[in-house]
Amino acid sequence: MERNGKKTESGTEIREEVIRKEAQEEHAQTIGTPEGINTEAVKKESLKLPMLLAGAFVYAFGVNLFLQPLHLYAGGLMGFAQLFRTLLADYAGVSFGGFDISGVIYYLLNIPGLVVAYRKMRHRFVFKTLFTVTVITVLLSVIPIPETPILEDRLANSIIAGLMCGCGIGITLRMGACDGGMDLISMLLVSLKGKFSVGRINLTCNAILYGICLFLFDASTVIYSLIYSAFNSISCDKIHTQNINAQAIIITKMKDTAPMEIEIMGRLHRGITRWEARGSFTGDSETMLMVLLSKYEVNRLRGIVRRFDEKAFVIVNEGVDVDGHFLKKLT
Repeated sequence: MERNGKKTESGTEIREEVIRKEAQEEHAQTIGTPEGINTEAVKKESLKLPMLLAGAFVYAFGVNLFLQPLHLYAGGLMGFAQLFRTLLADYAGVSFGGFDISGVIYYLLNIPGLVVAYRKMRHRFVFKTLFTVTVITVLLSVIPIPETPILEDRLANSIIAGLMCGCGIGITLRMGACDGGMDLISMLLVSLKGKFSVGRINLTCNAILYGICLFLFDASTVIYSLIYSAFNSISCDKIHTQNINAQAIIITKMKDTAPMEIEIMGRLHRGITRWEARGSFTGDSETMLMVLLSKYEVNRLRGIVRRFDEKAFVIVNEGVDVDGHFLKKLT
């Protein structure tokens, strides 16, 4: 195959090389292999544990210090866990001796979702999610809940709680895990239907939850809970960069871009559209490559491009809308 006066690899050879790169990348991301434990993958994932701990702390502090004193309800399964706790304590007369049982209920509600995720998603994601859910449950059980709100303004408490909890969830999602509950279900849905986002699905679920609360509690409780939920969703989507689509255009003067294309397709599992171009001022031949990927993958793409051509132009547009077959890689 001739291109720009130089012999390049054939389409078949390129496909074979991409498949080989994909296999290497998949092996690097897999903790358990037929040969045993992949120590490199375990080491890489272990480095994410401190950030998972940080995300769990931020979330738990937001719930116990700012949300619980207001007697408001978090969204998703945590909201249902709080609702079950209230029904057991206030309506069924069950006494928990001053212990907040909502964290334990939340953990139990997550077990079915974790079982499904273990069958459908990568095991490294499930293990990190199990770790995160366990830490959150422990923290919710041990962090003392103030008798009175920290701030006098109820609205300010609701907004801060939403921002903190959304930030904690976003950090967890960015580390390739989640805090369980509706976030876990949302990620399964997003993987199948790319038009959704984790925050938006949670907001829809919360509308159902707060509709139930409207029949049980006063309207102000539901309104402030919805305000918390809205800021939670906004904060989560801002940090969860895997959920943000991006378009990258690479302009290079390399005579043969096949090695760089193979590396991009093999390492990132993203397709490429290529154009042959010519500079208007210099008249030099150039190649334009377009890649659709997530914002989370942009830095990896830049690193690959720079290894092959330090002078290449890389133009990135974020928040693009993509129709058709586009893989959302959230874990």
